[in-house]
Amino acid sequence: MRDQHVHSPYCPHGSTDTLEAYVHNAKKHNLREISFTEHAPLPQGFIDPTPLKDSAMSWSDLPQYLKDVQLIKEKYKRDIKVNVGLEIDYIEGFEHETRAFLDEYGLLLDDSILSVHFIKKENNYYCIDYSEDNFHTIIQQYGNIRFVYDKYFDTLKKSILSDLGPYKPTRIGHITLVEKFKKKYPAPFELSSYSNTILDLIVQKKYSLDYNGAGIVKPLCGETYPPLSIATEAAKRKIPLIYGSDAHSAKDLMQGYEFINSNLLIEN
Repeated sequence: MRDQHVHSPYCPHGSTDTLEAYVHNAKKHNLREISFTEHAPLPQGFIDPTPLKDSAMSWSDLPQYLKDVQLIKEKYKRDIKVNVGLEIDYIEGFEHETRAFLDEYGLLLDDSILSVHFIKKENNYYCIDYSEDNFHTIIQQYGNIRFVYDKYFDTLKKSILSDLGPYKPTRIGHITLVEKFKKKYPAPFELSSYSNTILDLIVQKKYSLDYNGAGIVKPLCGETYPPLSIATEAAKRKIPLIYGSDAHSAKDLMQGYEFINSNLLIEN
């Protein structure tokens, strides 16, 4: 049992639970491995579009975060495997800066995820999972929900195909995050019209998928990222599905795992 998408007190939109609190709870769940994958600092020159500017850890916190997780890794090495990791944002137009970051820090990482949280329209960026009201604003900016999905999955495709160097993460994060508010803003089309193309690209690249349990507990989603139907298609294509709770507090470790494990799709 592994949880390979876990955040930390360095997340400005998470809890202040200590790294040790996460590890202690992981041990209670009899996990054999945990990956701390905090949101990496956003690229220099990119302005966080969220109201509180709290999407990722600050640049000044990065050295201490890496040091602290390394210390926890060493302290608990006889009890559980702890991975030093990051969740890297793919941001259209900032590929060069992201590659430079990975070139500098990639050697220090045991694990990493490449995720899309931001989409671009002309010279503006929008965070697709910030809030339901913000998502409504995005729909208004794009004209309709179809165009939002078009842009999200086009950005996801670019993240998979982008050349981010030898340390590019090969696990793609929560590929249906655009559905976080789907109960309020349902899409009148089949998600497979987008997801099959993404799965085919992941097969070509020999990448893996973050099978993320956080959507289960989101009141306007209620499903994993990706949902079971897409996860099943991924499994048919022999794409590794790597469970992650996306926990932002110690108590959230293993969220959604019971549902995912009952369908026997994850790699243990």
